[in-house]
Amino acid sequence: MYEISLNEAIIMSSRETPKERLETCLEWRAIYEHSSPIFERFPMTSNIPIDVLPLKELGIGTAKDHFAARETHLIKRWTPVGNWFHDRGRFGLDPYQKSTGGKILPRVSGSLRDGTPFSGVNFASQDYLSLSSHPRLVKAASDAATHFGVHSAGSAALMGNSDLSLELEKKLEEFLRFKECTLFPTGWTAGYGIVKMLAQSGDHIVMDILAHACLQEGAEASGAKIHRFPHLSNEGVERRLKRIRTSEPSSGILVVTETLFSMDSDSPDIKELQAICSAYNAVLLVDCAHDLGCIGPTGRGILELQDMVGKVDVLLGTFSKTFASIGGFVATQFDGFRTAVRACCGPQTFTNAMTPIQAAVILEAFRIVESDEGQHRRLKLRDNIDYLRTQLKRHSFVALGEPSAIVPVVVGDCSAARTMTSFMITNGAAVNLVESPAVAKNQSRWRLQVMSDHSHADIDSFIECALKARADIARGSVEKRLGGHPTLIAAAAD
Repeated sequence: MYEISLNEAIIMSSRETPKERLETCLEWRAIYEHSSPIFERFPMTSNIPIDVLPLKELGIGTAKDHFAARETHLIKRWTPVGNWFHDRGRFGLDPYQKSTGGKILPRVSGSLRDGTPFSGVNFASQDYLSLSSHPRLVKAASDAATHFGVHSAGSAALMGNSDLSLELEKKLEEFLRFKECTLFPTGWTAGYGIVKMLAQSGDHIVMDILAHACLQEGAEASGAKIHRFPHLSNEGVERRLKRIRTSEPSSGILVVTETLFSMDSDSPDIKELQAICSAYNAVLLVDCAHDLGCIGPTGRGILELQDMVGKVDVLLGTFSKTFASIGGFVATQFDGFRTAVRACCGPQTFTNAMTPIQAAVILEAFRIVESDEGQHRRLKLRDNIDYLRTQLKRHSFVALGEPSAIVPVVVGDCSAARTMTSFMITNGAAVNLVESPAVAKNQSRWRLQVMSDHSHADIDSFIECALKARADIARGSVEKRLGGHPTLIAAAAD
């Protein structure tokens, strides 16, 4: 009776929906664990074949569990990681690497990594003011391509700048009230590069434990000593600065934070933090990726709300959230800093500069941000944010943080989160799942991204889908997927 393999069961059920295939495979998994000695021959590790892969590895494991650290071949170390994601996809549990089939709009169609199509209301795209398909930005891109061509064709340190990129730097200096602003080809290279350039061996970096990965990796690459402080704790910053200045009075210190943290939608007290840094002769670097352009009366973000525009030591940002383009920048009040960055910051010096098309799009986006239309879009965005958060609270969903275009919704442990996310995408709601190790193990969440062009009807559609997904879990679908096996059910609950 039990001579059929789980892989054969998968093939037999290949015409079923991902949800049905998952249930079929888990039923076979439960039978095999009860009845077959094969499980005694294969320990629960990342290198076992899919036909004996435990549910725990697919339902609640993480990519780091599958990295083959003892493998001597550097590429083969990553093979189990790729296979694990592939296996998750086969069971409908991998919501990553989605692609779109058209414009970024409040409703979107696209495909999963394996080509499976999806469509529905879109809370997975970063387009806060809904500018990515704005006719004025499309025309600006076309005009720039006609006049400049499509390529910068060089580093900003050599001859990669264009009239448009220089105009954009001046625009940023005016808008942000800084003396010098330097463009980068991406927000990641700006964050990574400037942290690595500013702090070096013998210096200290004091950073929020939840700082963005580009800032964390830049710190690791700098050679400086790293001190991570509790999230948003200015007291924690001051304790560390006092300790460093007492033991190493001549060392350089860089303090790193963000205006708006994307996983929790919360903000530090920037005014107090800048005062603390100045008192200890430390440089404060602030990343404004998620609020510039879309928060504040004039779009100058959290710094505007805290009366700190132009008043922090170093401001870092990106254009990928509000300004419908890729690219990043670093701004300071120090003369000559841009020239030093051009010559001495690797991710600036040794890569191609921002293209004229990017610069043209961002400049046009700034014109909208500063106009009556921009103010209207910010007000509409805030109305959508408030409506979404109100509806989530009404239906007992946990939305973290303060109102912003990012609405983090906690959906619990990895097993439930992956199942609910699969349900959402399959049933008409595109969402992004954030799970361990990016967040705490049992704090998996949807990072909903709101647009000004969303309607209340779009939000209602999302809420309806989320309620159905939660009900699917509440009806015991997890136990059903585990084949009723108590060991596996307990494993998923860990």
